[in-house]
Amino acid sequence: MKPADTVVSTIVALALFGSLCVGAKTVIYVDDVQSIHVDLDLSRVVRRVDEMFLSVAIDASLIAQEKFMNLLNSPKLRALAKALIPAFLRFGGTKQDFMKFNPRGRYFQARDNSSSAVRGKLCERLELPPFLENRLKQEWILQSKTLLQEELEGKYKKTKFSEYAVDLLYAFANCSGLDLIFGLNALLRTSENTWNSTNAELLLKYCESRQYVMSWELGNEPNSYEKKAGVRVDGHQLGQDFVHLHQILQESAVYHSAGLYGPDVSQPRDHRKDLLTGFLETGAKAITACTWHHYYVNGRDTSLEDFLDPEVLDSLATKINEVLEIVESASPGKKVWLGETSSAYGGGAVGLSDTFVAGFMWLDKLGLAAKLGLDVVIRQVLIGSGTYHLVDDNLDPLPDYWLSLLYKRLVGQEVLKAQVLMNSGPKKPIRLYLHCTNRKSTHYRPGAVTLFALNLNKNEVMISLPAHTANSTIVAFVLQSAETGQQSLYSRSVKLNGQVLRMVDDRTLPPLKGSVLPPGERIKLPGFSFAFYVLIEAEAPVCK
Repeated sequence: MKPADTVVSTIVALALFGSLCVGAKTVIYVDDVQSIHVDLDLSRVVRRVDEMFLSVAIDASLIAQEKFMNLLNSPKLRALAKALIPAFLRFGGTKQDFMKFNPRGRYFQARDNSSSAVRGKLCERLELPPFLENRLKQEWILQSKTLLQEELEGKYKKTKFSEYAVDLLYAFANCSGLDLIFGLNALLRTSENTWNSTNAELLLKYCESRQYVMSWELGNEPNSYEKKAGVRVDGHQLGQDFVHLHQILQESAVYHSAGLYGPDVSQPRDHRKDLLTGFLETGAKAITACTWHHYYVNGRDTSLEDFLDPEVLDSLATKINEVLEIVESASPGKKVWLGETSSAYGGGAVGLSDTFVAGFMWLDKLGLAAKLGLDVVIRQVLIGSGTYHLVDDNLDPLPDYWLSLLYKRLVGQEVLKAQVLMNSGPKKPIRLYLHCTNRKSTHYRPGAVTLFALNLNKNEVMISLPAHTANSTIVAFVLQSAETGQQSLYSRSVKLNGQVLRMVDDRTLPPLKGSVLPPGERIKLPGFSFAFYVLIEAEAPVCK
């Protein structure tokens, strides 16, 4: 080819390249690496969530045998919980409607003390000795299998708990700095099928005598009472039960201004919508926020592909909008929470819900929930039966724990608008969300924003930011599976910027260090990864 022909060919190629960019604005292919452009609106706050937006739960199944409540005195578990504050700690689940307070005169001092030094000594005194912790962890593995079988069979044994269990729970919340929400049993019914509050009043009286500061719930997934216990409670009656509990709390010197949350109904479907509507007609004024539960899939028949399926992830938006519409119609302005949520119902999906791939569902849920207007999301579960916990059988953090920790540290309350400008691109679109950076837990300057993104594809994607943020230094926190190859998504370990995350010791978490990208450099989001990008010089006026 002659030199002149080469020049002409180059010009033609550049022209074609330019037309591709102008026409699609979004996707260019360089050595099979796909590139997208995003738009970030830093001028206005779309939503503002609660500072405890990401909260956690302890499943009430832990109390089935009271001795396992002693696991809450593990220094490791306490350190992990403390790192997630501020947050609510919900104690509830299916088992709460099968448990009854049975005082035995056995208790210890676990109340909140104004002196942090006094509280610190109390927390230190309550710490579980290593030999006892190890024994309980081994026994809990067997107990978990028993509880799972109970769940599979749909036969739930009634449980009694004493003051000692309450003290252990409150001490854990108090020593960790979490705000406790205790779930009361709504299946204690009178002959007229109204809620029998006698046992709850006994528990309230005890907690009041100990000056335990906490909030309350009544019942768990009332839509399933007929299936689980042969009892049918309609929405109107349930609302009246909440009004009754609210009146009891109003008369308490300690709990007259305590939060009351409910009805903890499952995601909208047929009669569940009617139950929620009926409940709000009679009980909306009694509750601080309306709670509902969400799981994407059935843990017994799901697959890896479901965890990476955009349609499965998008299904959450439909459910959120349905609930928001019902609540806004019946009780305008009432806050709405995801009061219990994880990847798969039925205790989670074995081999999936506690692995790296579960992070795609979890992070996308956090992004969508904040974007669409939910105020709080309570993760099922920090510890308890099932396979969707944040810690493993040895109480070591699993991938979703590290993801939650990074979210708490980097993502602020203010939700901003981020948009992928694309007509075509990766097979599965990049999912991304934008918030002001959390100014309370980071050292970044005012005006910084945090972009978090999920790549559901196996190939790397280049992300180009808009011109008005091009001069900002970026600090990247990229999470990938700790393993490579076909089994990588099933890993129960995670890497942050190439380094496997592990606790330094049972009381110390590692530093979570970002990788600095110079201004103007395009973001590289690896295949099958999710990441947080802090634009430290974004100068967003709404984030100052």
